[in-house]
Amino acid sequence: MNTLFKALNDQTRRDILELLKDKDMTAGDIADKFAISKPSISHHLDLLRQAGLVLSVKEGQFIYYSINTTVMDEMLKWIIQLKSPKNNNANEEV
Repeated sequence: MNTLFKALNDQTRRDILELLKDKDMTAGDIADKFAISKPSISHHLDLLRQAGLVLSVKEGQFIYYSINTTVMDEMLKWIIQLKSPKNNNANEEV
């Protein structure tokens, strides 16, 4: 979970996820959308991949990145569980 939150703690990585929600893209396609170096984009993609937020598939000489919504679903489930009362008696007075 720490890796996930670290990955989401950067605006560039969140912007990459926004791009990938619409379609799969290569690192080069993603880099073209930003005013930072391609090695920096590769680093961001690697952190997103390590956190499980993106998947990568090699097709020929290109690597295509896609968003992994399964991890997002698990994170949302965890957040919802935090919001839920631990038991029904939590708000009752003794």
